[in-house]
Amino acid sequence: MIISHTAHFSDGERVAGWGPTVREIDHLADRWDQVVHVACLHAGEPSPGMRPYTRRNIRFVPIAPTGGAKLRNKLGIIFEIPAVLLKVARSLAGATHVQFRAPTSIGVYLLPAFSFLFSRRFLFWVKYAGDWGARKPALSYRFQRWWLKKNFARCPVTINGSWPDQPQHCISFENPCLTDDDISKGKIFQKQKQFSGPFRLAFVGRLEDAKGVDQIIEVMKTVDPDLIERIDFVGDGPGRREYERRCKFLGRKAHFHGFLDSEGVHRVLSRAHFFVLPSSSEGFPKVVAEAACYGGIPIVSDVGSIGHFVKDGTNGFLWELAGPDPFGTVLKRAISSNAEELERRSQNVLHLASAFTFENYRRKLESQVLI
Repeated sequence: MIISHTAHFSDGERVAGWGPTVREIDHLADRWDQVVHVACLHAGEPSPGMRPYTRRNIRFVPIAPTGGAKLRNKLGIIFEIPAVLLKVARSLAGATHVQFRAPTSIGVYLLPAFSFLFSRRFLFWVKYAGDWGARKPALSYRFQRWWLKKNFARCPVTINGSWPDQPQHCISFENPCLTDDDISKGKIFQKQKQFSGPFRLAFVGRLEDAKGVDQIIEVMKTVDPDLIERIDFVGDGPGRREYERRCKFLGRKAHFHGFLDSEGVHRVLSRAHFFVLPSSSEGFPKVVAEAACYGGIPIVSDVGSIGHFVKDGTNGFLWELAGPDPFGTVLKRAISSNAEELERRSQNVLHLASAFTFENYRRKLESQVLI
């Protein structure tokens, strides 16, 4: 059984959820006779970034989406507590293993419920997908991280990266997103790439300033246009039209795709020389590993556990948010590096990708969590 705040939508016939999470659960489902996923069902049509489950042994149990920036959204969390607790309690019947995916608004009360309320007749573990080392997380996230650090839930916790003073029950895990077949295909695409320019750059994520989209656009104004073949923006957000307007100076070199399914994302990344993500906050975004699968050199901010895997000078370019150099300096250093150096980093980053396979994830679960 899995409990999460993952967004799902229905077209009246099938339920589709956020693609990366659904793909992960599809692979996990191969281990169990049945997987029950308790998660949020939103109104409206699925976007291209959503996908239906492919395994028939997965049963979706909908709960109302809660949380948000406004006060009435936060109060909605309180009003939905009885209904969510009841659905979770009913879905626990017969469960042998239960995974809770944190941090999320429902974690504020579900973590205490699993710690003290629900009868523990199953193996329970928490997947903490956020930034475990964040210095100033949101209050609810801070509470959940504190609760898990203190081990009130009496369970293993899988986290992104390795951290100082990490409790023994908190286990460093890579967030899976690739198959062994992806790794094999990625090596073929990497060998076909030439790093003498002009270059293809790719961004994948929510289109917002917090992800660094505004910084990418501003830097492009100062870059030698002959060094850029195109830049792909995959994702969407309220500011998309404004970003498109600001990119008019790039002409046909800027492409905004909106949300794409997994195949579409991989198609873009397979052609990219660089993956850019000057984000202000991350845990470890799966798309860094997906880009690395194709030898896409990351030009990324050193936040969350990204710097635990991407090493400046070895397999990518890291931007320190509080460092002396602006993001533009790092990006321009990357695209002006000589071809031999870029080829070396592209080959090195392939090794990063191999740690993020579903096969590796299942092996680590068996040996470190499901014991």
